[in-house]
Amino acid sequence: MQGKIIFYEDKNFQGRSYETSSDCPDMSSYLSRCHSCRVESGSFMVYDRPNYMGNQYFVRRGKYSDYMRTMGFHDCIRSSRTIPMHQGSYRMRIYEKENFGGQMAELMDDCGSIQDHYRMQDCQSCNVIDGHWLMYGQPHYRGKMMYLRPGEYRNLKEIGYSGLRFSSIRRITDAC
Repeated sequence: MQGKIIFYEDKNFQGRSYETSSDCPDMSSYLSRCHSCRVESGSFMVYDRPNYMGNQYFVRRGKYSDYMRTMGFHDCIRSSRTIPMHQGSYRMRIYEKENFGGQMAELMDDCGSIQDHYRMQDCQSCNVIDGHWLMYGQPHYRGKMMYLRPGEYRNLKEIGYSGLRFSSIRRITDAC
C-alpha cells in the first residue's frame, strides 16, 4: 500500500495544501512554507531543510497540526521522504568506530540503550542489512532521530550528525 500525506502552509491545516504519495526533495516547489501535515496512510520522514537534510521527524497515520510545537523544531517542513513498508526480518550491525571499526553488535530488534545493552561507548558506523530503522540521540527512543534504510553508513558523523551520540535504535514497523 502506498502512503499519502497532505502538507499545509499554516498551522491547523490552513492555507494552501500539497498532497503527495512520493518523495519531495524541496517543498518550496509547491508551498512557500509548511507548518502542518496530515498523514492519510503510510509512513514518512519529514525534514526541516531541502534535500532530506537537517532535523528529521518520523510521521505515520495521523494529524500534525503544528509542526514546530509537535516536533520541537524551529523551522517548517522543507522536504519529505516516503518509508516503504518492510515485510520480513530486520537486521543491522552497529560499530563503535567509523569505517566499521571497534566493537560490533548485530541487532534484529529494538534497543532502548546501546550503551547499556551492548556496553559500547558510541556508534559511529553501521550496516543496515534488512529493514528500515530509526536511530535516536537519547535512550528509549527520544531526541533527534535519523532514518536508516538498507545500506552501509561508514561515518554517521559525516552525514550531518557530528557531536550527536546515538543512544537507541528502533525498527520501523506498523506498530512503531
